[in-house]
Amino acid sequence: MNKELRIVFLGTPDFAVGILKSLIEAKHTIVGVITAPDRPAGRGRKLRPSAVKEYAVSQNLPVLQPTNLKSKDFLADLKALNANLNIIVAFRMLPKVVWAMPEYGTFNLHASLLPQYRGAAPINWVIINGEKETGVTTFFIDEKIDTGAILLKSSVAIKKDETVGTLHDTLMMLGSDLVLNTVDTIAAGDVEIFPQPLKGELKDAPKLTPENMRIDWSQPGDKIEALIRGLSPYPVAWCELINENEVAKVKIYNAVFEAEPHRKANGHIITTKKAMKVSVSNGYLYIKEMQLPGKRKMDIVSLLNGNIFSDNAKMS
Repeated sequence: MNKELRIVFLGTPDFAVGILKSLIEAKHTIVGVITAPDRPAGRGRKLRPSAVKEYAVSQNLPVLQPTNLKSKDFLADLKALNANLNIIVAFRMLPKVVWAMPEYGTFNLHASLLPQYRGAAPINWVIINGEKETGVTTFFIDEKIDTGAILLKSSVAIKKDETVGTLHDTLMMLGSDLVLNTVDTIAAGDVEIFPQPLKGELKDAPKLTPENMRIDWSQPGDKIEALIRGLSPYPVAWCELINENEVAKVKIYNAVFEAEPHRKANGHIITTKKAMKVSVSNGYLYIKEMQLPGKRKMDIVSLLNGNIFSDNAKMS
């Protein structure tokens, strides 16, 4: 006979919403939702709820938004929900007093095939690093980050033109199915776990920063294209554009590499009425979508219609 599960769901961004929605549609009992506090956003800096909070409120679910996960008030409120299973999708690290509270434990959905790509940005880094395959993993939480015993995995091929936006949506659907399968396994008492290797040739998925999001034009063109796809449509690869005596920070959303011999310096810009290409060591990167400071994102033809680039213009 299946166990009666009372679930607390912990998550914040859009990715987590899809998983929470699938649990509700499958008629699982969600006794509470924990998400980040409302944050100031936009020009008016008005407080804005997380994507998970917006959805949870629409479903009339109890919502907790602790600033301190160890506070007595929060722990009392959490205990009062009387949950016997916690599910985490894109939330922050939990103290043991939280993840050890429910009878059947706390499991996390991670958007990679663990033990590879532990960390904050696995969907981005598998594309940036040119991987051919990725997936999702459920695992029980322990004291470290993304190291707990694995429950289930599901894999998917990475397409040649994949962006973080398209892969995000694919993994959200894949993750929804995997979470449901994991919940069913726990309810049926058929749990089998597999400890993760903690050493070996493991690739990490560190937090994205302005430094590792900047385009290095000395890199081969295929690697630059992968960086751009791995950061599009958010948070977006960037570089400096030097045109005459002006230096501007630009964002590049879409570019295609073509191998071609040439003698141009790295970063040199060549434009026609309908195209912009940037020289790299092994060819040219054809810019398809770009954003200038203070402007909206534009396709390259529209951008070239309103801007002139000198013969010495370059990306840096």
